[in-house]
Amino acid sequence: MAEKITAYRFDCLADTLSQMNRETCTIFAGGTDIMVLHKHRRGVPPKIPMPMVFIDHLSELKQVYQNNDDLHIGACCTYSELLENPLIPFALKQAMKTIAAPAIRNRGTLGGNICNASPAGDTLPLLYVYNAKLLLRSVNGERLVEIRDFVQGPRRVQRLHNELLTEIILPSVWKEDAYVIFEKVGNRHADAIAKVSFAGFIRIRKDRIDDIRLAFGAVGPTILRSVDMEKKLLGKMIPLADSDIAAIVADFAKMIRPIDDQRSTAVYRKTVALNLLRYFLSLKSS
Repeated sequence: MAEKITAYRFDCLADTLSQMNRETCTIFAGGTDIMVLHKHRRGVPPKIPMPMVFIDHLSELKQVYQNNDDLHIGACCTYSELLENPLIPFALKQAMKTIAAPAIRNRGTLGGNICNASPAGDTLPLLYVYNAKLLLRSVNGERLVEIRDFVQGPRRVQRLHNELLTEIILPSVWKEDAYVIFEKVGNRHADAIAKVSFAGFIRIRKDRIDDIRLAFGAVGPTILRSVDMEKKLLGKMIPLADSDIAAIVADFAKMIRPIDDQRSTAVYRKTVALNLLRYFLSLKSS
């Protein structure tokens, strides 16, 4: 006989947070990562050690709205819902289109992709270059966390047991005249875990780099981004000199330390990551 699982499904966010304050729960939004994490051999139901609390139906977690120049995205918005929303930036939609198959996109959520904290998470490099902030709520109130501080390692995030990620905030999206790209390398265009991913953000003022942000996925335990490396390019004239491109690529070559696994080799990952960086810098230099 299958073991019984205690599960909660409240009508509002306040009741959900109250229950999470009383006991530690497994949060169930889309469930696409949880069911994989706890799966067993065929025919054996998953064993989930803690009570589950369902949040995917909560209207408070499914809002998308603009507040001044910031974009607020509810943590339980599915990829399919966000793909249909006109407020979502084009580059972020491009990343979402590479996530699995339509059935998964209909269930998977942006908040879940963040809290799963996989270094190969498809949306994470873009959220890093957008300087995303995360709004966490509990019965004790709210707190705002930078995504680079929130994600601490594979499946490790800075979330207290009674906290819930409620919103992803992309600051200044509507006033930043920037060029943003996302590239994912996998066995297929979609329905595949990334071997390497890259996001680039660049804003040019009077033929000089006014802002630049570079992030790599699947080349380390967390998304790789270096503000110090980016600062070296600020103020540089466009097109970039070959020597400037070579220097920044050499700097990142020292930082990128991927691993071998069943999907790819460390050598391949590093080579592709540096080629994507070189491509992005050359693209805006031509």
